[in-house]
Amino acid sequence: MKHIGFLNFGNWRPARGSQVRTGADALLQTVELAVAAEEIGLDGAYVRVHHFAPQLSSPWPLLAAMGARTSRIELGTGVIDMRYEEPLAMAELAASTDLISGGRLQLGVSRGSPEPALRGAEAFGHVAPEGSTDADLAREHTRRFRAAVAGAGVAPMDSRMTGREGLLAVQPQSAGLADRIWWGAGTRATARWAGQQGMNLMSSTLLTEDTGVPFDQLQAEQIAGFRAAWAEAGWSGTPRVSVSRSVMPITTDEDRTYFGGDVGSDDQVGYLDGGLARFGRHYAGDPDAVAEQLARDVAVQEADTLLLTIPNMLGVEYNTRLLTTIAEHVAPALGWTPAHLRADQQQTAAV
Repeated sequence: MKHIGFLNFGNWRPARGSQVRTGADALLQTVELAVAAEEIGLDGAYVRVHHFAPQLSSPWPLLAAMGARTSRIELGTGVIDMRYEEPLAMAELAASTDLISGGRLQLGVSRGSPEPALRGAEAFGHVAPEGSTDADLAREHTRRFRAAVAGAGVAPMDSRMTGREGLLAVQPQSAGLADRIWWGAGTRATARWAGQQGMNLMSSTLLTEDTGVPFDQLQAEQIAGFRAAWAEAGWSGTPRVSVSRSVMPITTDEDRTYFGGDVGSDDQVGYLDGGLARFGRHYAGDPDAVAEQLARDVAVQEADTLLLTIPNMLGVEYNTRLLTTIAEHVAPALGWTPAHLRADQQQTAAV
C-alpha cells in the first residue's frame, strides 16, 4: 500500500452529540483535519461532493483553502457528480485550485449516486439530450472537462482582438492535472470503461452489482478488468487505483460506545438505484485484529491507495486520534510508511 488518506463526507447536523452542527463547521473542520492528517504523515485528504443535502457541495473553495494550509498532502474528491458540472467553468476552477495547491489535486469524478433531489441536475440547467441517459450526460461533461484541462482549444478567437485565427483554451492551465483525473466506478463494466478512457480508478465501499462472491473479491475483479482495459487501450504509464474502507480500531471506551457493535460485521446486499448492490463490511475491533483482516482484503492489496471513510460528525479531535491510531497500529501491516519517514528514507538512500 503506497498511499493512505481520509475521505470526508462532510455531514453536518445540529443533532445530539454532533461536533459538526453547521455548514461552516463542516468546511472549517475539514481544513483543520487536512492539516492534522498531513502532520500524521497520511498521503491524502479527500472530500465527497453531494448536492441538495447537508453535506459538502462545491469543493473548489474548500480544496483551495486546504491547499493553502498544507504543503505536501494530496487533495482530492471522491467524487464530483459530473451531471451537475459546466465543464469549462469546472476546468478553470480546477486548474486555479491545483495551482494554489502546487499541483496536488487528485480529482475523482463520476455519474454520481442516488440523491434527495428529483432530477437535481436539471435545476442546475443540465438536461440529458433526448435519447440519452444521465450516465451519458456525465460522461460527455467529463470528456469536455478533460479536454479543457489538457489544453484543448474550445472557443474560436476573435481575430479583431488577437490578430489571428484559431481556438482558445481556458485559462489558467495547470500542468499534469489532466493525468490526475479518476473515475468513480460502481461496476466492473464502468471500471473497464475508465481504463479505456485512460483515467485512474476510484472504487468505494459499495458496488452496484452482485455475483454472490465477497465484496473484496468482486472489487478485485473490477480492478483487474480496469487494468486490462487500460493496457489494451495502449495507454502508457501505470494507472492509480483507490478503494475506500470503513476502518474503526477500538482502543477506548468512547470508541467502543460508537463502534463496538460493528465487530465481526459482514458484507451486505441490498437494492440501490433500482438494482442489487453489494456493500463492503466495516473493519472494527482491536487494532491488531483489524490490521490482520485488512491485510487479507484482496482488493486493498490490489490497490495502491486506501481511503478511510471517517465519522466526521465526531469532530476534528476524535478523527485525528482515529487516524493516528490507524497510521501507527494498522497501516504498517499493509506495508505502508508515513510520508515523512519515506522522505527521510529517500534522503538517506540518495546520500
